[in-house]
Amino acid sequence: MKELIELVETKQYTRLRQELSELNDADIAAFLEALENEDMLKIFRILPKALAADVFSYLPIEDQQVIITSLSDKEAANIINNLMADDATDLLEEMPANIVKKLLTNANSETRRDINHLLRYPEDSAGSIMTVEFVDLKENLTVEESIARIKKVGIDKETINICYVLDNKRTLVGTVALRYLLLSEPDAVIGDMMHENVISLHTLMDQEEVARQFQKYDFTAMPVVDNENRLVGIITVDDVVDIMQEEATEDMEKMAAIVPTDKPYMKTGVIETWKKRIPWLLLLMISATFTGGIITSFEDALSTCVVLTAYIPMLMDTGGNAGGQASVTIIRGLSLNEISFSDMFSVVWKEARVAILCGVSLALANFAKLLLIDRVTISVAAVVCITLIAAVFIAKIVGCLLPMAAKKIGFDPAVMASPFITTIVDALSLIIYFQVASQLLHLTS
Repeated sequence: MKELIELVETKQYTRLRQELSELNDADIAAFLEALENEDMLKIFRILPKALAADVFSYLPIEDQQVIITSLSDKEAANIINNLMADDATDLLEEMPANIVKKLLTNANSETRRDINHLLRYPEDSAGSIMTVEFVDLKENLTVEESIARIKKVGIDKETINICYVLDNKRTLVGTVALRYLLLSEPDAVIGDMMHENVISLHTLMDQEEVARQFQKYDFTAMPVVDNENRLVGIITVDDVVDIMQEEATEDMEKMAAIVPTDKPYMKTGVIETWKKRIPWLLLLMISATFTGGIITSFEDALSTCVVLTAYIPMLMDTGGNAGGQASVTIIRGLSLNEISFSDMFSVVWKEARVAILCGVSLALANFAKLLLIDRVTISVAAVVCITLIAAVFIAKIVGCLLPMAAKKIGFDPAVMASPFITTIVDALSLIIYFQVASQLLHLTS
């Protein structure tokens, strides 16, 4: 990479073109991504046409937009025509309407038809991420005829490892692997040797469910069918890897109280980052005022036993951490379909027992610390430790219930993650703390 950058800086473009032609397409894309836009455009233009189209598909959508808008109509059409239909569709979905119109106008009729076909499906559905470049065979073809067809049309397809067998109505009736074709007799009929138990995806299936199906069956490609079981496309494992990364990133951002974004961190501007973060921060700040209100209402009681104030942060943090542990575990289980709402009572029963064990363990350790190191009275230590057990118990119950309830009513469980749960647990922990203190220490507020 360092040598290539030196060639760019010294403008040795002939040698640079030769060096790049020996690299993998993905590595060339990574190199272009590291350059400033001006240099990236220069280097992209010196690539051979066929190589340029292949490299283009590996670039982030932001860099694709920069490149495609800088090319002439003819050059842009060449890129679009050589992209797989699903990659071209992803690009056009992010482009301004006037540029999309220009690109589609200059694209060939086959590419235009495929892109328009994919644009009809809802965002994040199987139909929107599938590709229409697949090999289909008729069930009455022989092996020899099938191999001849694969040789004729296979060069432009996403994959030829699995071929899909259709009847006269384009209904998916089976699949056959290329290796079986190569090892079978030339006059064998496809209908007699195909695998009839086909596992397929529906065009409207959510992309998260698509990823789960790939994980369940360990396929490298799966067919996508419509309501009449007609084959309309396929999804390959490379698309699923992108989905899993996208969904995991989205969940992590929601769990950190950030509005999800499709752009990489370094490609997101300061103002845009601010817009993504400030809504939840405002909401959590306002909700946290309830915590302050609880403390204020017990201000007089605290003044009679000031030492209690020192343990408020520890109780709130421990409760928040306990709730966060439970919520993350449940959210992950929900996303993997390991847990459903019908498992609520089993989950609560399990988390309750875990909470008791965790709470008692923490309380015993804290009780020893309070007496031996802090040297507080047994009464104060008892108040803190009883509250600690109650806080951990409530936190884990809330942490498991909220994501499941959110899933049930149609919200994303990740929204009910650590920040939101922590705010609730903090308020409940303080109320318990002051109530226990009032009873055991006979405080008056």
